[in-house]
Amino acid sequence: MSAAEVIAALKARGWMMATAESCTGGLIAGAITEVPGSSAVFDRGFVTYSNAAKIDMLGVSPATLDAHGAVSEEVAAEMARGALDRSAAQVAVAVTGIAGPGGSDHKPEGRVCFGLATGVAVITETVEFGALGRSEVRRRTVEHALSLLLRAAGDEAGFS
Repeated sequence: MSAAEVIAALKARGWMMATAESCTGGLIAGAITEVPGSSAVFDRGFVTYSNAAKIDMLGVSPATLDAHGAVSEEVAAEMARGALDRSAAQVAVAVTGIAGPGGSDHKPEGRVCFGLATGVAVITETVEFGALGRSEVRRRTVEHALSLLLRAAGDEAGFS
């Protein structure tokens, strides 16, 4: 699975995409825009590293952040929905996690929460990549986000 495959699937569907990124700092948008022709499907990316940016740029609720923390499926869902609502996209992917080093027993290094939004629904999931080091966690996060986009673009209902 590659960014080029995601772009082809989105083109075939007639969809634009948006990203909402925290722990990857724009790497998903970078992977997509590295491919020639990506402007046909990439509308915009939001890099919302701080909680304030998540609130201001994506409309994440302060109450959600207080109740669940930034690294949560609840926040990932609100990030994805916010990116979709604030763009011309038909699909948005969001990531928030702990790339490392560090973490805690409650939220360990390598935990990343994903959100994927279309006009049909928002889905979330958490992936425990483990303490692989910051660069590797971020790389795997990009790969997983691209796989979620590819799955959504290839599904007739918007999700499988």
